[in-house]
Amino acid sequence: MNIKAKILEILSKDSLVYSGLNNLFCFLENSLDANSEQVKRNFFELVASGDLFEIKKGKFITIPSHGYAKGSFIGNAKGFGFCKFDGTTSEKDLFVPGNKTLGAIDGDKVIVKIGYDGLEGGECEVVSIYKSVPHLVGVVTKSNSTFFLEPDNQNIPFKIRLLNGNLKFQKNDRVVIEVRRNTKNISGLVIEVLGHCDDIKALELGIIREHELFETFPENVVEASKKIPKTVKVEQKKNRLDLTAEEIFTIDGLDAKDLDDAVSIKRLKNGGYELGVHIADVGEYVKRESVIDEEAFKRATSVYFPTSVLPMLPTSLSNGICSLNEGVERLTLSCIMQIDKNGKVISHQICESVIKSVGRLNYDQVYKVLTGQKADAKHEKVKDSLLIMHELSKLLQANRKKEGSIDFEIGESQFVFDEKGLAIDVKKRERNDAHRLIEDFMVLANETVAKEFCIKGIPFVYRVHEPSKKEKLASVCEFIKGLGVRIPPIPDDVTPDYYQTLIKLTDGNTYSETVNKILLRSMQKAKYDNKNLGHFGLALEYYCHFTSPIRRYPDLTIHRIIKEVLHKKALSKTRIEELKEFTFESSQQSSVMERNADRAERDVDDLWKAYLMKEKVGEEFEGVITSVTNYGLFIELENSVEGLLRIEDLPQDGYLFFEKQLKLKGTKYAFMIGDKIKIIVQNVNIFTRKVDFGYKN
Repeated sequence: MNIKAKILEILSKDSLVYSGLNNLFCFLENSLDANSEQVKRNFFELVASGDLFEIKKGKFITIPSHGYAKGSFIGNAKGFGFCKFDGTTSEKDLFVPGNKTLGAIDGDKVIVKIGYDGLEGGECEVVSIYKSVPHLVGVVTKSNSTFFLEPDNQNIPFKIRLLNGNLKFQKNDRVVIEVRRNTKNISGLVIEVLGHCDDIKALELGIIREHELFETFPENVVEASKKIPKTVKVEQKKNRLDLTAEEIFTIDGLDAKDLDDAVSIKRLKNGGYELGVHIADVGEYVKRESVIDEEAFKRATSVYFPTSVLPMLPTSLSNGICSLNEGVERLTLSCIMQIDKNGKVISHQICESVIKSVGRLNYDQVYKVLTGQKADAKHEKVKDSLLIMHELSKLLQANRKKEGSIDFEIGESQFVFDEKGLAIDVKKRERNDAHRLIEDFMVLANETVAKEFCIKGIPFVYRVHEPSKKEKLASVCEFIKGLGVRIPPIPDDVTPDYYQTLIKLTDGNTYSETVNKILLRSMQKAKYDNKNLGHFGLALEYYCHFTSPIRRYPDLTIHRIIKEVLHKKALSKTRIEELKEFTFESSQQSSVMERNADRAERDVDDLWKAYLMKEKVGEEFEGVITSVTNYGLFIELENSVEGLLRIEDLPQDGYLFFEKQLKLKGTKYAFMIGDKIKIIVQNVNIFTRKVDFGYKN
């Protein structure tokens, strides 16, 4: 048990009351057999994280306890809010009256005291803002001689006074402010001017900043990255498996610059295969607790937008020495698997290696080879290997399908931009056998690595996906029945096979992609954990993320552990405990930042879709109803743009909303998920990223 856990255990006892912090620290030092500096640092970190709270002078309690809990404040434009709880069994957000918010704004981390109202249900009162929203984005307004920020976040119900600073700005600028707080009010200091409020690029950057994401790195990180060698040194290759003479290549999108995985294959005499998955050895260059590592941990993931990438590592590493570029030596961690003719891994080797990629291949040209079309010379040169890979890929897919792996066919958006960097089109991204081939090989390597380290009992970071809950799936099944589909009873323990059955039963219909999306939403979200909980969606007992250490911190975490085990063979009990703590922290941080990145990517996509549709107001389209509510229909167009057709804009009729079937039914008209419908683009608001449709007879 680490020092923080021991402090929490001690302070969870009601009887501990001290007249001053020094007395409390002395007690903790003696109880923990730790020095003063360790105790104080860990104690104040617990206070800063909201795990400890001074309920009254001299008495600290652990959170949650004593009717107090911590969570995120969800604001409302009318001044009240809700608290979304962290680390409790409560699934319900509690109401916070406008006079009990303590000045909290949307996104603040708060400690609340929970109270109960017999008429309205539970409510709570904010007693502490332990972590304030650090920055806000908005538009500068002016009243008399005073400047204010009108936040882009519409859940903040007031303007914020701007302080005088060194940065020049003017009315109608879109800016980023650093939030300043005292006990009575909130103000802001402008730290970045993004552009004019109507500029689409400023709007995009504003969304990115709202999610606390930045394209630049701190100066000390940049300087540290410059000191890392640009080429592989002779001494670095010592004791590594030399694969530089092997036919190894990368397969990526045309615009990819951070190439962190390469593959190789050989057909064995017994009819099986030797598959090599070779991953950039980022851990060789990014050492634990270095300034580069601290920034990578903070970011936890690269974030991909239509116009840019915000990398986890400086580009001198991600696009340079850590990228498996064509024709140059690179250090790697290899997972080399011996696979029988039935597609089962019978043995494997995980080792440090050095490779030299013979080609930077791309999905488009690889697909040509796989489908018998003529590709360019580079791809034709490795045609034999690609065809063997395709054969193995099909075998792996068939095996995973038998085991119950769920494959949702949900299209992603792909934008087309002009030379000015402005979107001119959007369509659904193609996913073909070239993409699936790489996916199949990465999944197999991830499973193989996870299995070895789980069996060895070494602390690790797993990619986990817990089983779906029967009650959540039941409502989806009611909806599918409403489509006229006969489905088997839901088993008590929901299995991936059951999801696969539902997908098959609805496949080929206009509503099949919508059903896939609803089924996906009924599942629990995948996350990182240092406990192996299995991966429900892939129907795998063991799974981790090993294959992308350039852009995902969990991969870098386990790379370091793999390398340590390869070098030390046996780990001490103390080291095992240290790794348990590190893998827990890495899992928690990476899961939080992954969700943040997903939201940011989705918001930016919605912005560019709204920008494209702004020029199409009045135009007619055909779409598919993807959701039905009591206030209207959500409709997705062929180009992946989704908009709302409000109930008042439907043909006049007396509509009833059937929630279980997701259907609006009147005396003359009826609308349900999967129906094709003609619409007119009625209104587009790029600031709210909303598209409104009108009904077309």
